[in-house]
Amino acid sequence: MTRDQEAQPMRNTGPALRLSIFVRESDHWHHKPLYAEIVHRAHKAGLAGATVIRGIEGFGASSQIHTNHLFRLGEDLPVLIIVTDREDRIHEFLPHLDDLDIQGLVALDKVETVHYTQPEHKHAHWWSKL
Repeated sequence: MTRDQEAQPMRNTGPALRLSIFVRESDHWHHKPLYAEIVHRAHKAGLAGATVIRGIEGFGASSQIHTNHLFRLGEDLPVLIIVTDREDRIHEFLPHLDDLDIQGLVALDKVETVHYTQPEHKHAHWWSKL
């Protein structure tokens, strides 16, 4: 294997399920932001990963537009929690959300994932190549 081949990142691909949970920034569970509780439960369940994205504008079932304008500080903005893992693991996780009284949309999408990993580098000194 050449030095250039050793430096290339490795790429693993495969099917997965993406769980998208749409809530409001003001939604709480036991004095804690709802999005934080969902991420902590996903972590505790050993899922592959979770991300929280704060929206700048949106509307939902109420049809009221929530936006982040300079003169409207503290507006109730949309928040999206995305959790991705194998399909069976996401389905096993869904019951962990039942007691949270989520009042937003939950969507499931089949996705193809691409996971990049960097190869381990040998920590050799410059003189070892002489």
